[in-house]
Amino acid sequence: MSENVGQAVIDGVRELLPLLRERAQETEDSRNVPAESVKALTETGFFRVLQPSRFGGHEDDPITFLTAVRLIASACGSTGWVASVLGVHAWQLALFPLQAQEEVWGADSGTRMSSSYAPTGQAETVAGGHRLSGRWSFSSGCDHATWALLGAIVSGADGNPADFRTFLLPASDYVIDDVWDTVGLRGTGSNDVVVSGAFVPEHRSLSFNDVFRCACPGQEANPAPLYRLPYGSLFSYAITTPIIGMATGAYEAHVAYQRERVRASYVGQKASEDPHSQVRVAEAAADLDSAWLALERNMAELMEHARAPAVLARRPRRPGARDQRPGARAVDVRPRRVRPAHPAGRDDLTGPG
Repeated sequence: MSENVGQAVIDGVRELLPLLRERAQETEDSRNVPAESVKALTETGFFRVLQPSRFGGHEDDPITFLTAVRLIASACGSTGWVASVLGVHAWQLALFPLQAQEEVWGADSGTRMSSSYAPTGQAETVAGGHRLSGRWSFSSGCDHATWALLGAIVSGADGNPADFRTFLLPASDYVIDDVWDTVGLRGTGSNDVVVSGAFVPEHRSLSFNDVFRCACPGQEANPAPLYRLPYGSLFSYAITTPIIGMATGAYEAHVAYQRERVRASYVGQKASEDPHSQVRVAEAAADLDSAWLALERNMAELMEHARAPAVLARRPRRPGARDQRPGARAVDVRPRRVRPAHPAGRDDLTGPG
């Protein structure tokens, strides 16, 4: 894809930020991202960034996608989270057999998928595929999707686990149970997906054995380097990036507030002139830069390997688990002496324990 198209997506997302920021409280109150916000993001081309070109996608560099996600999350954390989760699924569907891709995108190339990968359901091997039953939780943005990607363990003839697969189901094969009533990321609509004995043909499931080897059936139809990236790297960054974006938004809001704040107890001194506040703001900015620059560097190196396949070094994958920490640390603006060593008794989903 041309650099101009990727930049056009980022520019389009940037123009939406005031609107997304204005809708942030509505998003939290309704426990779901407004359909108007999803439509607006769709019109920028955001959901096509990681989609194969054969289905009208942009097939772009992941940094374009992640940059857009960071911007969205800086305006509304829940919208950024849902956009990232729904957007990255186009990349995974590209790894499925071509028949599955055609079933999802053939009639409507703008079709979206939600997911829940924890193997909490049951998959029974039957002739021609599998029969799936169970309940899957935390399916963010499921109300804005018409297909779902669900994880399940497949047992062998001896009854022991033999494979971990992702199953692709149309909305007609599952029911959404509205259970998402939380404190953290309240607007993501991460409800449960319930399946009762749905048949999933063989071509609509993908083995993680193939995924982890970066050798999937869809790569023959979609040979671009993008689809040779390790699943664990791209998906990890799809979760890390919204957190960095939320921290960026909190940082920007704090700095804007501090610029105008006057401290009455200090004879009208502007908070922005307090050297201790300046140090803390500088530390936060450094943490955010550190998180983002590490992510950019690692993804660039991964793409370099994907373009010229070689044995991947271990280093690029390790920071994925750490990249969100500087972002989280950046928004804790309290002096170090009053910050708790451990957030004991706190549950980000339901509030204080």
